[in-house]
Amino acid sequence: MDTPELIDAILADIARAMGQVDPAEIDALGDVILAADRVFIAGKGRSGLQMKAFAMRLMHLGLTVHVVDDVTTPAIGAGDLLLLGSASGRTGSLLRHIETARNAGAKLAAFSGDRESPIAQAAATLLYIPASNFKAGRQTGGESVLVMGSLFEHCLGLLCDLIVIRLKAALETEEAAMNARHANLE
Repeated sequence: MDTPELIDAILADIARAMGQVDPAEIDALGDVILAADRVFIAGKGRSGLQMKAFAMRLMHLGLTVHVVDDVTTPAIGAGDLLLLGSASGRTGSLLRHIETARNAGAKLAAFSGDRESPIAQAAATLLYIPASNFKAGRQTGGESVLVMGSLFEHCLGLLCDLIVIRLKAALETEEAAMNARHANLE
């Protein structure tokens, strides 16, 4: 494939996967984020990078958000939300975070590429992303021109942005207020 064909194929893959996401799951995740006292974000690898970007945007909205494994992250507790991002839904460290959050009385939500995974099954609120997932040993959402299951991460990033747009409207947050919270020690 030449470059224009690859661009078209990538966009088609993203459109197909995003078109299969349940809008009710998007709304439910937005609702649990708004209801939480604090949001704790976790993910590993490429999914973890997307989740960190999401944490930053939630902070820009004025929410209290922490990235798990950061040295300044406080203890999670009742009223808090642990939000995980995992294509496979089987990452060992994230599964251990679930037990800690449960024991502390926190709620659990997740983005996952596998509805049958342990993380998806544990989540009270799940946003399923039907995107290729080779790490789990299974493929979901059909073939993709993107390598190594990265369709999941691309869709994850777009869905996080979509949720930020919805939360921005729900919170009636102005863009200027978000920009005022942007890092100035860069």
